[in-house]
Amino acid sequence: MEYIKVFIVGGLICVIGQIILDTTKLTPAHILVIFLTSGVLLGAIGLYEPLVKFAESGATVPISGFGYTLGKGAIEGVKSKGIIGAFLGGLEATAAGIAAAILFGYIMAVVSNPKTKN
Repeated sequence: MEYIKVFIVGGLICVIGQIILDTTKLTPAHILVIFLTSGVLLGAIGLYEPLVKFAESGATVPISGFGYTLGKGAIEGVKSKGIIGAFLGGLEATAAGIAAAILFGYIMAVVSNPKTKN
C-alpha cells in the first residue's frame, strides 16, 4: 500500500506539471521554478508536511519536495544560528541533492551529445 501512495502522489505532481506544460506557453524552466517555490510556500504554511507524512518519497523526490526541504532547512537554520542560518540551513538540508545534481549533470554532459530544440 505504501508504494501505491508514493506512486499516486508523485504521479499526480508530474501530471500537474505535464498539464501546465501542454496547456500553457511556459517553458520547463518556468515550471521548475513554479514547483520549487510552491514547495517552499506550501511548506511555510504547513500544507506540504501532511503530504510528506502521507506519501513520503512521492512528495519529497519531485522538485516541489526539494523546495519544501530547502525552506524547512532555512527555518531550522534561523532557529539555531540566527539570520545567517537562513542561508546556511537551506544549503545544509539540501547539500546531498545539490551535490548529486552537479555530479550527474557533469557526467551526462561529458557522456552525451546534446542537441538544441528546433
